[in-house]
Amino acid sequence: MKYDITVIGSGPGGYVAAIRCAQLGFKTALIEKYNTLGGTCLNVGCIPSKALLDSSEHFHNAVHNFKTHGIDIKGGVEVNLKQMIDRKNGVVKMTCDGIDFLMKKNKIDVYKGLGSFVNKNKIKISGEKIEEIDTDKVIIATGSKPSNLPGIEIDKKRVITSTEALSMTEVPKNLVIIGGGVIGLELGSVYARLGAKVSVIEYTSSIIPTMDAALGKELQRVLRKQGFEFFFSHRVKSAKTKGKEVIITADNEKGEEVQFKGDYCLVSVGRKAYTEGLGIENIGLKADERGRIETDAHLQTSVKGIYAIGDVVKGAMLAHKAEEEGVFVAETIAGQQPHINYNLIPGVVYTWPEVAGVGATEEDLKKAGTKYKMGSFPMRALGRARASMDIDGFVKVLADAESDEILGVHMIGPRCADLIAEAVVAMEYKASAEDIARMSHAHPTYTEAMKEACLAATENRALHM
Repeated sequence: MKYDITVIGSGPGGYVAAIRCAQLGFKTALIEKYNTLGGTCLNVGCIPSKALLDSSEHFHNAVHNFKTHGIDIKGGVEVNLKQMIDRKNGVVKMTCDGIDFLMKKNKIDVYKGLGSFVNKNKIKISGEKIEEIDTDKVIIATGSKPSNLPGIEIDKKRVITSTEALSMTEVPKNLVIIGGGVIGLELGSVYARLGAKVSVIEYTSSIIPTMDAALGKELQRVLRKQGFEFFFSHRVKSAKTKGKEVIITADNEKGEEVQFKGDYCLVSVGRKAYTEGLGIENIGLKADERGRIETDAHLQTSVKGIYAIGDVVKGAMLAHKAEEEGVFVAETIAGQQPHINYNLIPGVVYTWPEVAGVGATEEDLKKAGTKYKMGSFPMRALGRARASMDIDGFVKVLADAESDEILGVHMIGPRCADLIAEAVVAMEYKASAEDIARMSHAHPTYTEAMKEACLAATENRALHM
């Protein structure tokens, strides 16, 4: 078979790239080494973790909040973890089946097996049978896998990664998490709500260290109320299983050796680009120490006609960033002039309250010497938040001191994963804080916090604070 474009990897970046290529009239092939399409995100990442987060939040509310709402549950509430996992699996299957449908709808040929380069125009597919296809261009979209640290023995039973944490057979009594980033905190939230004691060991001095510092401080405060314990400035040296116990050894900020014990240990120290087995050396490409492939401004590698997107290139490892890059490459190949503003790719943490941010952080602006003004508004001042009992958090708006253009928006609170879209739209069109402050926002809603924060940044005139 001969194709115009072949996409290797069917995660959000890969399958979206394939769809856009097909829409633009290219004869397109998609290669996936696993049995189901969707990559990490749909199978063992974004989708299953959100399913468990939602289920565990329902349980948490039933135990802690229903009585206040006037809902009495006689006989108590129990966790049926098997049913929770089964529901998660059903959500994953439905979503992956949807990708199968989209491939058929767009007449994209799907190959199951490991795709590797024979040369820049010939791809070998090692699946149930060995076959080769010819192609004019290739988009590498093979994603990433969990990273590890020296001295940690991941046995996938007691010392686990995010993949195993999505299919537990019991609720941990004491879950130790190595790493205070997004994935660890989200999965930690799932099991903390179900009754686990959760301890987070973090190398840096804060959780979610890449986001605005105010968000990390507020999230830490809220998670402590939910039963989390945090140990900062700790360097983990080893994690070993002994029977049904995991012993984690680390050096604290004073250089003293300390130990942590739990029945499970989740290793969540980031992700590494997955480029093994691709045979990129056969076409003269090299990956860096994190497995990433270098590209130019058009996401083309040093080999003409070979592109790379998503987690295998530099930048945030986010599904929606990969999707944007997939569309960008397809349209670039078609001769169009698409653009991606990487500064406006939002980041989200799906704990509860949710955390989201886009644009420059306050630390970024201080480091750059940019003169700015800040407006902040607490969720507890909103009637909608009080009605739903979701009063933790705030919205923080950073605007240029002279032009009033919004430079960054950072929020923590109910439905912030959705609310951040307003900030992205505003910044994409270079709105000022006053522009948003003068827009009508429905009452009572959580979005009023965005309006009020912009009012606070505009001559400090928030109406409800």
